[in-house]
Amino acid sequence: MKNIKKIIGISFLALSVTAMSACEMIEKKDVTAPVMAQATTNEHKHINNTVKIALLLDTSNSMDGLIDQAKAQLWDIVNKFAYVKARCGNDTNHDYIRPNLEIALYQYGNDYLASQEGYIQQVLGFSGDLDEISEKLFSLSTNGGEEYCGQVIQTSLNQLDWGKNADNLKMIFIAGNEPFTQGKLNYKDAVTNAKEKDVVINTIFCGEYQQGVSSQWKNGAILTGGDYMAIDHNKHIVHIDTPYDADIVKLNSKLNHTYIAYGSLGKAKLQKQYAQDNNAMEVEEAVAVKRAVSKSSRLYNNATWDLVDAADDEEFDTSKLEKEQLPVELKNKSDKEIENYIGIKKEERTAIQLQIQELNKKRELFITKNQIGENQGGLENAMLSAIKKQAELKNYKWDN
Repeated sequence: MKNIKKIIGISFLALSVTAMSACEMIEKKDVTAPVMAQATTNEHKHINNTVKIALLLDTSNSMDGLIDQAKAQLWDIVNKFAYVKARCGNDTNHDYIRPNLEIALYQYGNDYLASQEGYIQQVLGFSGDLDEISEKLFSLSTNGGEEYCGQVIQTSLNQLDWGKNADNLKMIFIAGNEPFTQGKLNYKDAVTNAKEKDVVINTIFCGEYQQGVSSQWKNGAILTGGDYMAIDHNKHIVHIDTPYDADIVKLNSKLNHTYIAYGSLGKAKLQKQYAQDNNAMEVEEAVAVKRAVSKSSRLYNNATWDLVDAADDEEFDTSKLEKEQLPVELKNKSDKEIENYIGIKKEERTAIQLQIQELNKKRELFITKNQIGENQGGLENAMLSAIKKQAELKNYKWDN
């Protein structure tokens, strides 16, 4: 961990509401209603289910490859969750529901971070905002430091709102390459506390498998029933170009024009949307394609700043919009005209998203036919393997 290297440039998840309970009928105020509409909300019954993943990344100098893999593979992970379903507890009579996905991000082991905090920083609390997650991942830079695995795990347990619902899938993925035993806080105490919160610890050692075992990375996982994995974090991820990529990228550009940004928050969020499209393209066109696929899914929801997504809320009311906060194209329009305009953009968006999804099906078939071997040993495969295995214990299943 010697030389200093700056990483510029991702793509990865608010829905900024953390679901406090899932798969249970509860009386609560609907905090998911968009602020922009300023509609008066009523007490009503609400069902929710959430997958919560905290990603703890070692950003010391030798971890450049790990960050690069996160940038390249994050959208693959998001796209897998677009098809996940969850059943509440063991209630076989209850329909499967689509859970929210929330990601938190921590960095540790970086000399740029405060020593009194253990060289640990919360980069992002639990969020379902895909653009925000992407932005925060791209903001990471590497520098040599001290890696305290037990302390960063405990910090994430203390700071994040994990909730108490037993049906939620709660996971920590910690990745690094120094001994798991470093630091004053014993990692065994941290993982014991995680188990008490029903949080599963998954460890990803960046290096040779047996070295990770001997440096206690495997033990850190199995104490909570988690998975231990070793990856080659410096391995270049090979993406297969397909005949459908260019069309998907073009459709993504059209998709962006269906967003109706509202107020000062909307303008900033719209700029962030474009910025993260550019970040994905800078990594590789295939990554931009995967991001576009994510934007065509249910997980890409921007009801806090986009009138089209906001209008999906049953309590959305155009008459309650602050007219001075409307975009130029809706200035001086009647409520009916605004409503019609939103409806037109909604139809355009739905049609474009369906086109992207259909092209992606052809793209995936092409990749399957032309793939020689697999990118085993990467961050994506390590995470998805653990997620699918542990999700089954919470009655989660995938459509495909």
